[in-house]
Amino acid sequence: MSTRRAELGEFLKARRARVSPEDVGLPAGGRRRTPGLRREELAQLAGVGVTWYTWLEQGRPINVSGQVLDAVATTLRLSSIEREHLYRLAEATPVRAPQASACANENVFTEILAALDPLPALITNTRFDIIQSNQAATDLFWDWHTLPCIHKNLLWCIVTEPRARQQLLNYDQEVPYLVARLRSAYGEHVGDPDWETDLARLRKLSPEFAALWSRHEVAPCTPRPRHLLHPAAGELHLTVTELALPAHPDLVLFVDTPTDEQTRTRLTRTRRAPAPA
Repeated sequence: MSTRRAELGEFLKARRARVSPEDVGLPAGGRRRTPGLRREELAQLAGVGVTWYTWLEQGRPINVSGQVLDAVATTLRLSSIEREHLYRLAEATPVRAPQASACANENVFTEILAALDPLPALITNTRFDIIQSNQAATDLFWDWHTLPCIHKNLLWCIVTEPRARQQLLNYDQEVPYLVARLRSAYGEHVGDPDWETDLARLRKLSPEFAALWSRHEVAPCTPRPRHLLHPAAGELHLTVTELALPAHPDLVLFVDTPTDEQTRTRLTRTRRAPAPA
């Protein structure tokens, strides 16, 4: 059984457990050993064979048509991002491969990030490894690095650094979102040794991450609030925007913008040196 097929099975089981019989017009049917729909119920509602669906959840190498996957997705009430994730895991849609482009190169990233200063900005890959950051971002999160890092990674820093939990006031919203974004990206990297090694290491290091990862949640990219309690600047209210880099499909530009004038003023107090002229 391939890693991708195993991931597909776990995703389907997690989503099936989320749908109650009442959600799809079925009677509760007395006591159930596990939450959600039974396999045979889902198969009947989707119009597919019970044996076929069981094999699909078991990760067996069976042929899967788009039409049948769509019926399963509809029965499971999958969102658009979850549906895309399902198709990717089932290899029913082409996996997008990063392509070289003359539109941009990494040498120009430094200049772009510097031009965004005093707005904190950084570029990561879809695994949240930090590729580059400007001085404003480095200054804002300067004291989030009391623990030794295996590598510079946005998610690792948040879930393993004690000060991140203390200073990120909406931690309980930010971390599940980032894990769901990571799961969305993982669909294109199932079985990749670098990804699998990092995920295994982070699951071992952070039980919180392991629990969130086991939920198989996926999420689309969306602007979101970030509320910080900075030791020098006090409360900061920012909006995090993720911008795609078409010439580099595996990279994302993160920019924090103040949501109010007080935050815009206080942001200057986070600087460890005068901002670039």
